[in-house]
Amino acid sequence: MALLGNLRHRPVRRLVQLYLGLVLYGVSMALMVRSDLGLDPWDVFHQGLSRLTGLSFGTVTIGVGALVLLLWIPLRQRPGLGTISNVVVIGLVVDATLALLPAGGPLGVRIGLLVTGIVANGAATGMYLGARLGPGPRDGLMTGFVARRPGWSVRLVRTVIEVTVLALGWLLGGKVGLGTVAYALAIGPLAQLFIPPFAVPEESVSDATAHGATVTDGAVSDGAAVPPAEADVPRPGSTAPAAPTG
Repeated sequence: MALLGNLRHRPVRRLVQLYLGLVLYGVSMALMVRSDLGLDPWDVFHQGLSRLTGLSFGTVTIGVGALVLLLWIPLRQRPGLGTISNVVVIGLVVDATLALLPAGGPLGVRIGLLVTGIVANGAATGMYLGARLGPGPRDGLMTGFVARRPGWSVRLVRTVIEVTVLALGWLLGGKVGLGTVAYALAIGPLAQLFIPPFAVPEESVSDATAHGATVTDGAVSDGAAVPPAEADVPRPGSTAPAAPTG
């Protein structure tokens, strides 16, 4: 199905990379939560909602992802397999990891959890975006707005969205702190570092013709969009170019 992306091209590598990336993303989120030193904007929002509703962090992450995905409809965005998987897998993994990791601990250990979580998040971003099976729902929301409003830059839209969710999350009791600033400063360069080595090359025209895929102006349609280069390097913060938020 075009909706889920074209898996004729390197299906094993792309599927393995996608799900390893999503699992690592969930683990990285849990590490940052357990550091108790501050979260990225979307996770501040998730944590705030979790405290308000009494639902688990992962359950809230899944619920918010599903609601954001509904906003794709008026924006005429098309989800990929990676998009749908992002909504479910990350939330399940973050809850499982939080159940295994004890809360608290010495400051040095918590700083280690934060640093490891941020670096792992950058690597996970490169892995799941590089699989070319669709961006996360939050990234798609951003690129959808930009596509519908050509005069708005990616950076402006991302900043407005993430400042809004950060403020709402803080008001709801989400943790804002050193980790929030560290994530915002580091995730862009990290994602920019990890995306190229994990990027699966596009299918060649000759291979596409053999598979009966659509070729337009020399480009092969893959059935699932990857956010533009400026949007690929954030998130869920955002710096240059922009990365994911899951």
